[in-house]
Amino acid sequence: MLLFLASIIVSFLAASSAPTPLYALYSARWGFSPLATTVVFGAYALAVLAGLLTFGKLSDHVGRRPVLLTALAVQTVAMVQFATAGGLGTLLGARIVQGVATGALLAAAGAAMLDVDRRRGALANSSAPGAGTAAGALIAALAVQYLPAPTHLIYLVLLGVFAVQAAGVVGMAETAPRRPGALRSLVPDLRLPRAVRAEVAIAAPVLFAVWALAGFYGSLGPALAAIVVHASSVVYGGLGLFILAGVASASALVLNRATARSVLYLGIAALTAGIAVTLAAASTDSAAGFFAGTAISGVGFGSGFQGSIRLVVPAVGEQDRAGVLSVLYVVVYLGLGVPAVIGGVLATEVNGLQATAREYGTAVVVLAALALVGLFVHRPPKPPAARQRAAAPPPPGGRASRIASDAGPDCATAETDSPALRTEACSTGQDRRP
Repeated sequence: MLLFLASIIVSFLAASSAPTPLYALYSARWGFSPLATTVVFGAYALAVLAGLLTFGKLSDHVGRRPVLLTALAVQTVAMVQFATAGGLGTLLGARIVQGVATGALLAAAGAAMLDVDRRRGALANSSAPGAGTAAGALIAALAVQYLPAPTHLIYLVLLGVFAVQAAGVVGMAETAPRRPGALRSLVPDLRLPRAVRAEVAIAAPVLFAVWALAGFYGSLGPALAAIVVHASSVVYGGLGLFILAGVASASALVLNRATARSVLYLGIAALTAGIAVTLAAASTDSAAGFFAGTAISGVGFGSGFQGSIRLVVPAVGEQDRAGVLSVLYVVVYLGLGVPAVIGGVLATEVNGLQATAREYGTAVVVLAALALVGLFVHRPPKPPAARQRAAAPPPPGGRASRIASDAGPDCATAETDSPALRTEACSTGQDRRP
């Protein structure tokens, strides 16, 4: 079930990035500017935000399946709008409908994966969006380049995928019991449990920064790639976002056993280095350097996103999972949409695309630095059991060693990540000891 739920997030994010390589075709056909492109992109991100604020907690009350099915139905409407779009207005409307569906889906599917398996669910929450974004960008670019009717075919294929997934949701088991308060949950409420506020304060700047970078690649990235590569092929435009998001998703999988704080440190360093390499390559028209820098930034993207999710989620109680994930995704989609629109204004009305890219990259690095300060300032205290072990380590082969051995690797993993996961994993080992 976990893989199935992750596949829905992958397909939704693929659908969200599919229009990126098509913007050049839309612009030529309907005659709108790069600023209009960023407005369409920003409208999608703000629609996702609206969906999260309104429907983010609904699945905690009515169950995951009803919300998933409704989101899939609304997404199919968006695919029909895309496939029949005849102008900028229709495209903008399709992006808004798609955004609302995606906002509702992300919170419900993400919470359902945590219901199934907390540790692997947190990993899937951090890797699936990048995988979907990468797949959608590249597949759409290849469709534009090599297949007929590119502005129709990709959406019709996605429509079939969503129909199959809706059938799968109908047959899946519910993972969350119904609770009263469904109507009240529709009123936006961004309060956080006190237990996770410090972690969210650290994670928020990183989440905003990495998704602001994704927003740049999804809106203005194709235009910048065309300048650097000196080619108009839409494949290069989709390739940048594919590399960024694909490497991000792979990083989340490779680093899933490292501690959340270590992953965040790596993410901030890689994000800074990758942006520096990319901007240097853009100023010297080095295509190889541009895509290499993008790959390094992808490590930063994946590590920053995964580390942020894993820093926060383990400390969240079952009843608050969808709500807290909604708050995190609010930060994500503010980062995805708002800076992209500002970048579009700067690129078309103020100082040009390359100067805007430099300013954009600098802002992303500054945000990552804020998170780095938070990591240094907020160091979670060791739990009492850990302090006792540090003060008087048991002899080899003693009772504590047997408990840790019985608990297995999940106990060690949880011990480095959060008190909540440590308690859950290690209690399993204690139950099994002689």
